Amino acid sequence: MPAILITGCSSGFGLETSQLFLDRGWDVVATMRTLDTKIIPACERLRMLQLDVTDPASVGRAVADAGPIDVLVNNAGFGVPSPIELTEPNVARAMFETNTLGTLAMIQAVLPSFRERRSGVVINVSSSTTLKSQPMVGVYRASKAAVNSITETLAVEAREFGVRAHLVIPGSAPETRFGDNGIPHLRGRDNADYGPMIERMVAHMRNQSEPLTHPSDVAAAIWRCATDPSSPFRLAAGRDAEALMVEAE
Repeated sequence: MPAILITGCSSGFGLETSQLFLDRGWDVVATMRTLDTKIIPACERLRMLQLDVTDPASVGRAVADAGPIDVLVNNAGFGVPSPIELTEPNVARAMFETNTLGTLAMIQAVLPSFRERRSGVVINVSSSTTLKSQPMVGVYRASKAAVNSITETLAVEAREFGVRAHLVIPGSAPETRFGDNGIPHLRGRDNADYGPMIERMVAHMRNQSEPLTHPSDVAAAIWRCATDPSSPFRLAAGRDAEALMVEAE
């Protein structure tokens, strides 16, 4: 059976993707920073590993423990909504360390085996915020735009070794809209000048009760990239991401 390693499986896109590949007969290595073996029903084709993509030792252990894999999905990531001017340096650094450098670390850990076998697929989960600028997500957008750039170059370099690289671009979902968890932080960034802008974003978050992108949309896009060699380099997941991609082109 083919095998896939997925980062960030504790919820959302990663959790849904793990279950989809299990349901379709794959061996799945589901990883997460805080290991919770109860979130996915036990299965002989499932292995769950602790993995912090910002920790080189953790990356090395997880990749070694996973054994040979056919597909790597870099899904782990997070965002904190904040105006550029008010984003604390430690928060900005953490977003880049997880979203960008964590993705890079996983690619560098897995690619040697792919290159040796002359096969493999790397799928990096990006964000529709990279397709159109909007307030309060500038640093998060920059971290994901860097992932886009890395993946574009990787696709050219890895092609020489029979390895494919793809971008899956989700639209608005609880994970990418930052959800209610981001509202307290936004309010904490409030001041006389940014207050009205922040309140507009808070209202938008609260009024958009139905996400335009569901985890199942992202899982389906990842499945296509993993199993169909003719799938496009960039694949939008969700109605709004698809619309934005058409607009950007």
